[in-house]
Amino acid sequence: MMRSTYGTAMCAAMSAIAWGLAAPAMAETASADAGAEPEAPASSPIVVTAQHREQSAQDVGIALSVVGQDMLRERGITNVNQLQDAVPALQVEPAFGGGAPQFRLRGVGFQDYASNNSPTVGVYVNEVAYPVPIMTQGLIFDVARVEVLRGPQGTLYGRNTTGGAINFVTNRPTDTLHAGGTLEYGRFGAFNGEAYVSGPLADGVSLRLAGATQQGGAFQHNRDTGASLGDANRWGGRALLQVAPRGSGLTMLLDFHYGRDTSEATGLYLLNPLHTRGGAGPTIPADTDRNATGWGVSPQLIADTDLTARSKPGVNNRTWGVSANVAYDFGPVTFTSITSYDWLSREQFGDWDASASIEADTFFGSKVKVFAQEARLSNSKPGPLTWVAGVYYSQQHLNERYFSDFLDIYGTYARVNYAQAVESVSVFGQAEYQFTPRLRAILGMRYEHETRALDGFGSAFGGATALPPTSVDTAMDPFTGKVALQYTPAAHVMVYASASRGTKSGGFTTYNTGNSSGIQPFRPEKINAYEVGFKANPLPIVQINGSAYYYDYHDQQVLSAVWGANGPVGRFTNADKSRVLGGELELVLTPVKGLSINQYLSYSEGKYLDFQDLDVAASRAAGGPVYTDKSHTPIPFPQWSWGGGLSYARPVAGFVVTPSTTFTYRSKYPSWLGTTYDIGAYVVINAELSLAPANGKWNLALWGRNIFNEKYDLTRNFFTSADIAQPARPASYGVRFSVNY
Repeated sequence: MMRSTYGTAMCAAMSAIAWGLAAPAMAETASADAGAEPEAPASSPIVVTAQHREQSAQDVGIALSVVGQDMLRERGITNVNQLQDAVPALQVEPAFGGGAPQFRLRGVGFQDYASNNSPTVGVYVNEVAYPVPIMTQGLIFDVARVEVLRGPQGTLYGRNTTGGAINFVTNRPTDTLHAGGTLEYGRFGAFNGEAYVSGPLADGVSLRLAGATQQGGAFQHNRDTGASLGDANRWGGRALLQVAPRGSGLTMLLDFHYGRDTSEATGLYLLNPLHTRGGAGPTIPADTDRNATGWGVSPQLIADTDLTARSKPGVNNRTWGVSANVAYDFGPVTFTSITSYDWLSREQFGDWDASASIEADTFFGSKVKVFAQEARLSNSKPGPLTWVAGVYYSQQHLNERYFSDFLDIYGTYARVNYAQAVESVSVFGQAEYQFTPRLRAILGMRYEHETRALDGFGSAFGGATALPPTSVDTAMDPFTGKVALQYTPAAHVMVYASASRGTKSGGFTTYNTGNSSGIQPFRPEKINAYEVGFKANPLPIVQINGSAYYYDYHDQQVLSAVWGANGPVGRFTNADKSRVLGGELELVLTPVKGLSINQYLSYSEGKYLDFQDLDVAASRAAGGPVYTDKSHTPIPFPQWSWGGGLSYARPVAGFVVTPSTTFTYRSKYPSWLGTTYDIGAYVVINAELSLAPANGKWNLALWGRNIFNEKYDLTRNFFTSADIAQPARPASYGVRFSVNY
């Protein structure tokens, strides 16, 4: 349960805006950026393209949430990880404090700090998939909306996922000249800047240029030297060229994007005392200040990388990509081709012992290349039958170096080098038929062939070869699909029921190992998902959506251990059978003009039904595999998430004053590693007060985030001898100015 202080804090935040409820609003809120779709009240439909055509979100028989650009700004969301504060049942955990993102949606997730395995949640930008999780960590900017779809996806998308999909839709080029930007400055010297210009180049040709930067924000310090840690240094740019000659039936969107990130990491703090050098060195007390941390760089890492003795934990990443989305309307059908290429160079230094001692220092050096081609046909004319069918091809290439320095505790230094190639070909399609004005049925199917090859995986400890270059591969040929019914029993009420099947690729465990058993492939996981839901607008001022689901989980991928030729080996394995169930409710109220109240509540609960897990200690003692029956034990993840917001636009002397507040609650996150690593329940409350002229050309806002300074962690873990945690940002406040013409 939430502590009573949570309720007190909530009441305090709500009272901060209550003064604005005394009179009805007489003017609209500030307008959105040109080329974007403004966020709408409950009485106005929010248009989405989740099914590759424009529809009201209330007409789509899928559990989905839409986060508009105003909410992104108000909550300070600048990367995909922070979406968990605005979307029900979504969790994005930074692996070991700043590594690869670990996505979980409705309890379906995958915990992996390496770079080579596929996620449970697909991330798309303008319909282009980012199948390597570390590629999703760029800046979010100039985004019109984010559509988050819950449940297995694959009959409409190039990738196949078990958890869901996150679709970023950027603002499009405009037919008239527009320009604008946003400047934001906050506590700890945090600065965010964003700008765009958009307009026509010729008849039927328009261009949009957008860029953004994120700077500063360090809130941590080295406990020994006082040096700061956590300053951001991120840049991003995008050029969109749209060609749509009038009357030609042709629409082409070219997307060029670039990103640069040399940011410092968020540091880790010590949960317990660290007895360095296995107890032979000094003891560092547990941190009572969550903003304290420590780091050091060993001579070996300096020799092997571009790091220097003055380097801080952080990244040195570059990304760029290009895509072409070409559609031609032939009359009865529309042909769409999406061609994309994305490239990432990653260098990431992490200090996982949070000290100057060399107990657990790591370095990732990654090169990623992804080419994809999607082609699909869909019917152009409205009618009782709507359909889409397509093919998808993708090639991924990853080259990675992973170095681990354990000199002060184990007296050794580990090197891992490998390459991975993934090739995927799939055929997918979905048809929707309206039998009556009230009843429609949906049928979708997908067949996929994927090969995944780990090439030349080799490891060395202390300069001596532990595992010579070894190659292994795996493949899958899943047939998945979906069947659903949508029924409209009354005006503004829709109910739906669906059964679907999704698959997540198998893969390889690419951690430090000198045993070939450690890199043997684990199997794909499969989910049979059953869902019922409703979407209703019973009154013009009320929108309420709900869903309930049951997931039949087979071969769930779990980080554990297997018995190898030389004993137990840490590796991903498969739990034969599991299940996840839960539900969500989302509510939007607009009782008077200018007033908006939104709430969401989600619950997920999971259990292993058949899981024989290796008992490492007992197996070592017995000299052979000994298993523990973990059947009917919980799958560890937060069960409850609750959030929402309240805003009221009030006219004052030709201006619009808008006080607002948002909050996020997440229940306890139990760890499979033990209670030391559990993350307790927390509530985060934000507040904002904005001023804009009635025409909405500019907006000035004062904001506060985590205004009651809730102390909570984003992740907890251990590596070698250090029990560590990554803290969330403390209370911050600042000012933001936006202009749009």
